Amino acid sequence: MNDHTGAFRVALRPGWWLERDDADGGIPLQDVLALLAAIDATGNIAGACRACGLSYRHAWGVLRRFEALFGAPLLVTHRRQGTELAPFGQRLLWANRRIEARLMPMLDSLASELQEELQRLLPEGKPHLRLHASHGFAVEALMQHMQARAPGLELRYRTASEALAALDGGECDLAGFQVPLGEFEPSMLAHYRQWLHREDHLLVHLAVRNTGLFVPAGNPKRIRGMADLARPGVRFVNRQTGSSTRLLIELMLRRLDIPVAQVQGYENSEFTHMAVAAHIASGMADTGIGVETAAHRFGLDFVPLARERYFFAVRKELMDQPAMRALLGVMQGPGYRNFIGQLVGYDASETGKIQTLGEAFGERKRGS
Repeated sequence: MNDHTGAFRVALRPGWWLERDDADGGIPLQDVLALLAAIDATGNIAGACRACGLSYRHAWGVLRRFEALFGAPLLVTHRRQGTELAPFGQRLLWANRRIEARLMPMLDSLASELQEELQRLLPEGKPHLRLHASHGFAVEALMQHMQARAPGLELRYRTASEALAALDGGECDLAGFQVPLGEFEPSMLAHYRQWLHREDHLLVHLAVRNTGLFVPAGNPKRIRGMADLARPGVRFVNRQTGSSTRLLIELMLRRLDIPVAQVQGYENSEFTHMAVAAHIASGMADTGIGVETAAHRFGLDFVPLARERYFFAVRKELMDQPAMRALLGVMQGPGYRNFIGQLVGYDASETGKIQTLGEAFGERKRGS
C-alpha cells in the first residue's frame, strides 16, 4: 500500500450562479467576482489581470458580459488615475464577502466531518480527535497546521455552550470556550460550570485575544463604548443566540442598565467575527462586537472592550493518548505559536499550556 492512501482533503466552497430561462444550468459568477476583488485591491485592470492570470482582452470580455447581464456598470475608469468599482460592483463584491464570511465556517465544519467519515472507511484508518468549538482564527489556524498530521482532527463549529455540553455528553474529545478577564469572568464561568468538572477535565490554553467594537474607518459616529449602542441612529449587528460573545454583550448591557430593546438591530445576528466585520464594512450596520483580527482584515477601526482567554476543555484520561500528544505537539511547537502570535490582537505566550480548572480560574471559581 503506498504512502498516499487516504491522503486527501475535502473542501467545500460557496459559489454564485445566475439562473436565467435562456441559460442551461446557470451562469457562474466566480470569474467576475475574482476580477472585481483584484481590481479593488490593485486599483487598475492591468494589475488585476496579473493577479488573476488573465489577458487584458479576456478580462474586459468578462466585465462587459456581466455588465450586459446585470444592466449596470461594474467599473468607473478615470483617465490616468486608474480604475475603481462602480456602486453596483462594490455592492456585488461586498455581498460575496459577506456570504463567504457567513458560510465558510459552516462549510469547513461539514467538510471536516465528511472527510473523517470517509477516512474511517479506508484501510489503515487512523484514530482522530473530535473538536467542537466556536469559530475563531486560532482554531482555524490549528486545523491548517494539523492537516498533514496523522492522527487527524475533526472539527465541528458550535457555540461554546454547545461544545461543552457535547464534551460532557461524550460527543466530542475537546470543547473550545472563551472567558473574559476581569469583572465578567465569574458570570461567564457560572454559565459554563454545569458542564465543567474539576475531577474530570483539564484545560489547554489556546490564546488570549482582544474583543471589542468594530466601527467603520474613522469612526464617523464616534462610538466609544457600549453605552453608545443605545444612541438613536446607531445600528448594531449582534452575534447569534447562544454564542459566548452574545452572552458577554448581554452582561455588558446589563451592567449599564441598557435594555436590549433600546439597541437598534439587536436581533440582527451573524455567526462569525468575520461576518460581523463584513456586515459593518458593507454599510449594513454601524457597529458590532468581535475579535480585533476580523476588524483589521476588513479595514475597520477597533474599540477594545475586553481581553478573553480561549481554552480547550478535555477529559483527563485522553491526555496520554497518541492523538492528544500529537495535537499538543503542534500547539506547543514554534510554527503554530508564532503564527498565532502574529495575528492582530492575539497573545500566544501561553499557547499549549495545560492547567486544571483551579489553576486557570482560582480555587473558589472551580467547576463543580
